Amino acid sequence: MAVTQSPVREIHVAVGVIVREGRVLIARRPDHVHQGGLLEFPGGKVEPGETVQQALVREIAEETGLSLSETSLEPVIGIRHDYGDKRVFLDVWRTSEVSGEPEGREGQPVDWLEPEQLRDQDFPIANRPVIRALRLPGVLAITGAMTSMEDGLASLGSGLEQLKAFRASCVVLRAPELSLEDYVRFASKAVPFCKEQGLTPILHGSPEMFDAVPGAGGLHLPWREAQGLASRPLPESVWLGVSCHDADQLAHAAAVGADYATLGPVQPTRSHPGRPAMGWERFEVLAAGAVIPVYALGGLGPGEEIAARRLGGQGVAGIRFWWRSDR
Repeated sequence: MAVTQSPVREIHVAVGVIVREGRVLIARRPDHVHQGGLLEFPGGKVEPGETVQQALVREIAEETGLSLSETSLEPVIGIRHDYGDKRVFLDVWRTSEVSGEPEGREGQPVDWLEPEQLRDQDFPIANRPVIRALRLPGVLAITGAMTSMEDGLASLGSGLEQLKAFRASCVVLRAPELSLEDYVRFASKAVPFCKEQGLTPILHGSPEMFDAVPGAGGLHLPWREAQGLASRPLPESVWLGVSCHDADQLAHAAAVGADYATLGPVQPTRSHPGRPAMGWERFEVLAAGAVIPVYALGGLGPGEEIAARRLGGQGVAGIRFWWRSDR
């Protein structure tokens, strides 16, 4: 007689990203529990009848003594992960409005860490997209139309003040108008220029492009380049992004090890006239189903960053808010 195994129950876990003066509250899991000894973001199980916000307020108070309000919480990301013996849904929310001083009320060490101090190997696997979300900016800048290498470099320089004003620390060097040879020439000069200005330059194109231009901080793959990949083509030490337009593409981006995705167009754009826009409602649904940070793209600027975050996105990606295309 065949033995039927009971399905593994999914555990809904409320996770709090608590930020104070740019640092994040981290706890260490007790040695005797699942994934013991690893670091974690504070939180706990959502009890029957509770909202995730109610669970976070309760769990944070019980674990650390900190007090926070439900209304201050904003969604970050939702992550489903199967450990084999346990399946969890991490429902991650962020706040910087918190009062009190933290203490490990369950005997666990707690500390405030800079996002750059968070290492993948110190956390359970399911937490790693949260680390990406904390390290990535809320505004992702993308270069716009350029007629030549010189034109592109001039526009890049003229947009520096806008980038700094909007805290855009990463720049995707996108230039489909240029030939491959001209793009390599442009990127070879733009990469060191960006780094001198404290910006992380991210190349745009095929994986081979990353080898052609040394020193870049990552690569953003158009969907046509990403769709044929079976694994991550870059080292873990640099950013990998993918342009996506639907749920299947977002799932593929995560499967090949992307750190983030852009998703759009959310609104109509001048660069792609006639392409249907998905709107904010559809963006929220797709972002909720993604397991990597997702930027809203298309007809947007930094003013919509908060709206994107409240709908579960990482923030916004765009061109028009900083790039001069009238040169």
